[in-house]
Amino acid sequence: MRVLLADDHVLLLEGLRNLLEAHGIEVVGIAKNGWEAAEQAESLRPDLILMDIRMPECDGLAATRIIKSRMPEAKIVILTTSTENADLFEAVRSGAVGYLLKSMDADGLIEALRDAEEDVPPFAPGLATKLLAELARSAEAGAEETRAPATPRSAEASLVGPAAHRPDAAPPQEPLSPRQIDVLTLVAQGLAYKQVGAQISLSPRTVKYHMAEIMRKLHLQNRAQVLAYAGSMYRSREADPSS
Repeated sequence: MRVLLADDHVLLLEGLRNLLEAHGIEVVGIAKNGWEAAEQAESLRPDLILMDIRMPECDGLAATRIIKSRMPEAKIVILTTSTENADLFEAVRSGAVGYLLKSMDADGLIEALRDAEEDVPPFAPGLATKLLAELARSAEAGAEETRAPATPRSAEASLVGPAAHRPDAAPPQEPLSPRQIDVLTLVAQGLAYKQVGAQISLSPRTVKYHMAEIMRKLHLQNRAQVLAYAGSMYRSREADPSS
């Protein structure tokens, strides 16, 4: 795996480089602000970009938007000290595939980057649950908008996307299998694929396959929309246990 590091703290960059290279991960470039990250991403074409948020001149969220506009296929994982909801939601809106905290241990970081390499979105413990809750609220707000005069959508609602759980979206054409419902239930709780697999005796790769099938059957485009759909579904069940 070829990784580009973007952070304005020199000591942290050196420590990250040493850690990644010790685990066989090639660091192809180092950027100290968002502009450098965008330029190096375009020239080096790394497999993954590990991006800080707070950087001078151009922060990591702006850099993520720039990179994704030029390279939609780019995989960007945020690595930050910020646990602010606004930063988490904006990172996802901007196109980041994961959000990790600098307080995590080295083994956890390496495992998260390996997950990202396998297209499994890595989120720090608890943050996936925050994202799920906000996406569920956004989905419900979208449903309310269809019954009320048109008003500007909230910033958080834009996370869900046009095909997310809304009354005007196409209904699922195929029912989910019992196993897929199990997977969806655990994903709705904010668990990573590896954690889901451990609970129901499946490999992370098999969980990933089931998620792809769930997205196909529900006409959803990404994991964020699956979280929104699942969150709305289970919140509805809590409100009406007979459904």
